[in-house]
Amino acid sequence: MKGEGLTFWDHLDVLRSSLIRMAVAVAVLAVAAFVLKEQLFSVVLAPRSSDFVTYRLLGVTPFHLHLMNTGLTEQFMIHMRTALYAGLLAASPYVLYELFRFVSPGLYQNERRYAGWIVGAAYVMFLVGTLVNYFVVFPLTVRFLGTYQVSPDVANMLTLQSYVDTLLGMSLVMGVVFELPVVCGLMGRMGLLTDQWMNDYRRHAIVAILVVAAIITPTTDVFTLFVVALPIYLLYEVSIWIVRITKQNNL
Repeated sequence: MKGEGLTFWDHLDVLRSSLIRMAVAVAVLAVAAFVLKEQLFSVVLAPRSSDFVTYRLLGVTPFHLHLMNTGLTEQFMIHMRTALYAGLLAASPYVLYELFRFVSPGLYQNERRYAGWIVGAAYVMFLVGTLVNYFVVFPLTVRFLGTYQVSPDVANMLTLQSYVDTLLGMSLVMGVVFELPVVCGLMGRMGLLTDQWMNDYRRHAIVAILVVAAIITPTTDVFTLFVVALPIYLLYEVSIWIVRITKQNNL
């Protein structure tokens, strides 16, 4: 193996070099995102207007949410945090590559190939979850909550921090939720989960999915709840198929 003959301190040096390269990559892309402020926030703020692609496809009544700032340093700090998130997301393929390159020398060839598939699938599913949130879940949520009024006499005054925190938080949650097929496939590979068990407890899973969907989207309308719950349920069905295929390959 490539890593044979290295001492513990040699491994630490290799790890430190990998961490430095990852940090530099994230920092460079974060700085680039920070400099491209107009392009970055044209993407971040797009769902606040009915001109957004999702609203046009659904034929939503025209609306526009006005955001406000209440803190002296708030806009600058939000700019930095959003740029850092964008830089981390953009650099994530390289970060995963560096981590895999550090770990792979200690794996056998078949383990290395399987680990590569797992890492690649996890990354793709996280991106898919983030995109589903940006184009479906978050727009429906922000439109409902941003335009909801208990009375016409009470106007909504949304802060930029609330808007961005909700977007980034929901993106992270949806990215993690979309790891379900990868986690189930891994557990199936380890013999901790079977497709038969998942079939038997499908009704329980549906209840759990509805609860998770209700937590992700703090709205009261059934339509938004259904829009969020449907892809998670489809992920569950895909997970059953993956676990079944994994079991057959283990036989």
